[in-house]
Order: sequence, then C-alpha cells, then structure tokens
Amino acid sequence: MQVVLLSTITVFDEGLDCHSLSIQPIHATKPGILRHRRTVRRLHSFLKSMAADRSVRPTRYNIGVSAVTTSPVSSGPSAQVRPYTLWQRFLLWLITWTGVLVVRLIGPTLRFSASYEDGAPPTLETRPIVYAFWHSCILPAMYLWRNLQIRVMSSDSFDGEWMGRIMRKFGFVKVRGSKSRGAVRALLGMRRELEQGWTVAFTIDGPRGPRFVAKPGPVLLARATGVPMAVFHIALEKAWILNTWDRSMIPKPFSRALMRVSRKMPVPADSDDSAKERFQAELQASLERVREFAEANVGNVGTTEFPVIKS
Repeated sequence: MQVVLLSTITVFDEGLDCHSLSIQPIHATKPGILRHRRTVRRLHSFLKSMAADRSVRPTRYNIGVSAVTTSPVSSGPSAQVRPYTLWQRFLLWLITWTGVLVVRLIGPTLRFSASYEDGAPPTLETRPIVYAFWHSCILPAMYLWRNLQIRVMSSDSFDGEWMGRIMRKFGFVKVRGSKSRGAVRALLGMRRELEQGWTVAFTIDGPRGPRFVAKPGPVLLARATGVPMAVFHIALEKAWILNTWDRSMIPKPFSRALMRVSRKMPVPADSDDSAKERFQAELQASLERVREFAEANVGNVGTTEFPVIKS
C-alpha cells in the first residue's frame, strides 16, 4: 500500500509574503508512515480547501458582514484560543467590560475633526485599504472607526485577548496572530479578507514595540493583493498617558481630537527587495508625517479649517 504525503508547503516567501500554496505528492511505503494515514488524509483535505479559498474573489464590497459570519478567520483548528486559568478568565471579563465602559462613556464627549492628505481615501468607509497606525492611539481610533467591520490583527497573548474582546464590542473583526506568534496564519487571514473586499488595520508598532517603529506587514500584504496602504494618527488635546511601552493615551472627557489620514500608497506586485525597502521607508515616513501634523494642529479643532465632524 502507498500513502500520499505532502511535501513542503510554500505559503510565504522571504518571511511574510503571500505568493503560492503548492501541494506536491511524495510516495512512501514504510509501516510507520502507514499508521498515520488518517492524519495525512485530513491534512491533505485541509490544504486543498485552503487552496480553493484562494480562488474566491469578491463580487460585491458593500454587504454587511457580522463578526459571526467571519468566524473562519478567528476560530477553528488553526486559531484555538489558549487556555486561561480561572483568575485570568475573571481578569479578562473585568478588563474587557471596564474598557468598553470607558470608551462608551468618553467617546461621545470627544470633539473629532478629520484631515486628509491629497490622494487619501475619501471617507472612513472606503474599502479595501491596508491601514496602519501607532498603538498609542488605539482607544480614540476604536471609537471613531467603530462598526465598520474592519479586520484587525491581534496576538494570542493575554493582552491581545482582552484588547481583541474590547474591539469586537465596537464592531471590529479579530484576526489572530502577531509578529511573534502565528504571523503566517494571521497574514493569510488578512489577505483573504482583503480579497473579499474588506479593510484591514495594523497597530503597526505592536504588540510589544519598539515604539514608533513600523513592521513590514502592510507592505507585504499590499504587494500580495494589489490593495493600497494608507496610515493615520489621532492626536488628543488632553489625555491621560499610561506608563506602558507605547505610552497609550486615554482621552479626557470633552477633549479635542484630530485625525490625519495619509495618501494611498500602492505597492506593485513585482517589487523586488530593494523596492520593498523603499516602500517600508515610505510607510515609516508617512506615519511620522501624519503624527506630527495631527499633534501640531489638534488645538485648532473646531475652527473653519478643522471643523468638528459627527462621530
């Protein structure tokens, strides 16, 4: 009897670049291998279904999708939630609902204004886009971008779990993974969401820093899918600054907030290594540019140049 095994599966090249999913048969007859034929068949079936998923293309973008209907991204065999102790489960519940309460109470009091560079996405609802922003402004961003079904990458760590739970309460869809854990799985999930017409977003210096240093995920996804990148930053006039690695900002009630959005940055599919480095540098420069602009002009929110928007 012969058993068909699967050889090396190429999912990303050069670290984190989605390009090909190949299945090549290798024949083996060793008795030790025959005992595992059931596992091999299951793996073969799973990989065939993954390859089939890649052939799906969107037919319509503007359709409502709930977190429930997108469960293949964040649940299933490849996205098992790590077990937590009873104390950790209690902390997750407490932190999640405390965070939700803070955002829901403070968010409506904020006076937001939005400013766009030439060539930026015209509205928050424009999709698909690969967005990136600094981790420190995640709380005001969570309120302003709520209920848009944006796909966000969140780590499997304890911190990533409670943050992901809070974000789901505000209409975001979590894709599990981080730079240190499950990066390939998460970027494959993000690619699939882009191909279906959804916007994805990265807290680009997360989950542990270094602060204000962009990681390459958006460039790799933009090159693999043809979806352009854009970045934004939200500056706050008054905020509590947490003593954390990212200096996270909790807005003070009735503070002014200014969001600055960059122009779109397409990445050609045939970009070589030197081109990828150039687009990575452009991503970093754009993040710094919008942050400096927002922080310099947040005090002008409410003027003719920066009118308050409905949030």
